[in-house]
Amino acid sequence: MEKAQPTNNNAATRENLHILSMIRGVALLGQVLALIFFTWVQPIGLPVAAIAFVLSVYAPLTAAIWVRSRRAVAIGDTEFFIHLLADIAFFSILLFLSGGASNPFVSYLLIPISIAATTLSRGYSIAIAVIALLCYSLLLKYYVAIAALAPSHHQTTGNSLHILGMWVNFAISAAIIIYFISRMAATLKQQEQEIAMRRDAQLRDEQLLAVGTLAAGTAHELGTPLNTMKLIVDEMLLDTDNQADVVLLYQQIKQCKTTLKQLLTTAEESQSTKLEAQPVQDYFDNVLARWQLMRPLLQTRIQFTDSSAVSAVFHPTIAQSILNLLNNAADASERVNIDLSWNTEMATISICDFGAGLDTDKMEMLGQPFVTDKADGLGLGLFLSQATLTRFGGTVSLQNAPEGGTLTQISLPLVTAEVS
Repeated sequence: MEKAQPTNNNAATRENLHILSMIRGVALLGQVLALIFFTWVQPIGLPVAAIAFVLSVYAPLTAAIWVRSRRAVAIGDTEFFIHLLADIAFFSILLFLSGGASNPFVSYLLIPISIAATTLSRGYSIAIAVIALLCYSLLLKYYVAIAALAPSHHQTTGNSLHILGMWVNFAISAAIIIYFISRMAATLKQQEQEIAMRRDAQLRDEQLLAVGTLAAGTAHELGTPLNTMKLIVDEMLLDTDNQADVVLLYQQIKQCKTTLKQLLTTAEESQSTKLEAQPVQDYFDNVLARWQLMRPLLQTRIQFTDSSAVSAVFHPTIAQSILNLLNNAADASERVNIDLSWNTEMATISICDFGAGLDTDKMEMLGQPFVTDKADGLGLGLFLSQATLTRFGGTVSLQNAPEGGTLTQISLPLVTAEVS
């Protein structure tokens, strides 16, 4: 029944590669349109055949990384670094064929640097920056001269093509940085949040293991004194005038022994490789019956609403989690209302007590280990219940009820098939 946590360490890199393929697509489209314009509309002497060949190689590579980004195969930083190197190489070749550093689009080399700084480690980012700077430096000396793109050309001819190109390049670069690179940054932020959530979940599991180990040892230690108490109460039943009180004491000791035995049985069942489905109605009836045996003097109102005939799988630790929350309510007041409902996907339990309610100063910390609003509480019941139910996709929320007391709401996804 336990839901596996998705491992999305590779998801952010694949999403970034997908965004890079989109940036390539935009750049490729712009280069094709520019080639068409400066070949047939306003010819400026570009080496059309050479540029067309470079673009014909660049286009399938762009399509290939788009397909690559959609596959679930892991993408490492080294591969992403190589893709950025390919972008720098192809764009440097295009710049070499169209005026070199005098081409107003030469500052596009800043885009791979920005992407590397956003997505890669410091070492890879520095390498990308150095290689881009080296290419820029080489383009200052080695290039195919295009007179119309030279910065000084418009001073003698009145042609402002270079200035216009600089403006267009600035606008395109700004749009790419704002839209695409901000998306990459958002993807990385989401990945960091997921890593933090997994780290918190791992910490909770470690705390659960520690508490579970302590509980198992404590169960064995309590067995001996409970047996001694039972023997003494058995003798008291034979010669006492307060039969009712002794019978109640006997029942409570017996319930303690049953609870300890149930704890050990649950620990064994939790190691089982297979859990079978059971009717949801029967499951909750059994849990509530166990609880009422522990709380014979409590006034309870139990209501089942909108409940269909569904069978589901329940991990053994779920029942104890629900019992912990029910006991918290019983400790708070002598009267508790319980409403249960479920469908084929979700079970919902509302537990309302009529006690003093939650301490507003501690509400944000409730659910952490050893934090409690009860004078004699240990601060473990709510923590264990929340941690356990969260493992199985459930949630626990507590709030002060409008009419007084505390309202505890449990939502638990139902797994209706057998789990191996």
